[in-house]
Amino acid sequence: MKNTLILILTLMLPVVLFAQNSGEGKVTVIQDPAIGQLVQKHIRVNEARDGIPGYRIQIFFDSGANSRTKATAVCEGFRRLYPATGIYLNFVSPNYKVRIGDFRTRLDAFRFLQEIEANYPSAYVVPDQINLYNID
Repeated sequence: MKNTLILILTLMLPVVLFAQNSGEGKVTVIQDPAIGQLVQKHIRVNEARDGIPGYRIQIFFDSGANSRTKATAVCEGFRRLYPATGIYLNFVSPNYKVRIGDFRTRLDAFRFLQEIEANYPSAYVVPDQINLYNID
């Protein structure tokens, strides 16, 4: 009984496969015009963004007297050690932050964090908008 069923299925398989091959076809898509408008709006919104969601490593955070001078010194010191990595100095009143890198994933950021933790022991990974063209 089992062998007969297998034989019947084996004989019918080529028929089913050839039935699927009907040659060239034509597809007509009928959609609401609002869908095209939504797609164009999505494209415009993405073009206006300053970057994509990703991760950076924050190596400095300070506020108060001489914060800007300290932040600039940290930027210069990092640039000497890692010239190929992007450095971003941000001021959000009253704090200065120095963030580095453009990492697509948290894992990539943690890998680089392990490389620099000897020089920057208080560094940590933060989510941020990153530059798409400058991905590490």
